[in-house]
Amino acid sequence: MATTIAIANQKGGVGKTTTAVNLAASMAATRRKVLLIDLDPQGNATMGSGVDKYEVGNTVYELLVEEKPVKDVVETDTNGKYHLIAANSDVTAAEIKLMEFFAREVRLRNALKAVQDDYDFIFIDCPPSLNLLTVNAMAAADTVLVPMQCEYYALEGLTALMETIRQLADVVNPGLSIEGILRTMYDPRNRLANDVSEQLKQHFGDKVYRTVIPRNVRLAEAPSFGAPAMYYDKSSTGAKAYLSLAGELIRRSEQQATAEASS
Repeated sequence: MATTIAIANQKGGVGKTTTAVNLAASMAATRRKVLLIDLDPQGNATMGSGVDKYEVGNTVYELLVEEKPVKDVVETDTNGKYHLIAANSDVTAAEIKLMEFFAREVRLRNALKAVQDDYDFIFIDCPPSLNLLTVNAMAAADTVLVPMQCEYYALEGLTALMETIRQLADVVNPGLSIEGILRTMYDPRNRLANDVSEQLKQHFGDKVYRTVIPRNVRLAEAPSFGAPAMYYDKSSTGAKAYLSLAGELIRRSEQQATAEASS
């Protein structure tokens, strides 16, 4: 069965979509079968995958509102070599329409049941806010990966996000947990970044990934070419960092599976 990971942070501009696209591509490069779901009406993960959000036939709207099967809305031809469920401005209307439905919080989870055995990993790029789309992502996910910058306000936002995840676990998904905390746009020359990084490790321990995503021009440029960094410039430090993150995530997953099997 697929491991479903929501990539979320209520604070915008922390590298959430960059992480979704590049982690999906890195996982696909390890020969894992990967599905990326763009739940953000801005459609940045869609464009960053090389799919034109203005021309795409089906989006998350058709999946959640019109209840089209996942296999009918998936884009299989992306520049990251993973499958994609796209998003565009129609997804804003989806949130409004969802209010009319019974069990609206679990429509994504129910839709994904049909393809759980088709993928190794399903990544969900969440909107930078707590809305019904984010709630659907949390209800469908096994775990939440939190990208964050190492700055003071980010720590405050992380505390709020952790409380939100706990509340959602109580209400819609008792098995929901934190996959890990990813330090993004990291500049080791910045004293504050180093201080916040140390605080994160002291407070969250091994939930903080060893991999750190650096500030990298190639990571910032890649979306304008409609490609993950590893296909734009595989030698860049950003591309190498996300490959390292994929490896770390795979190792954690395998260790957890071994622990569960022996218990």
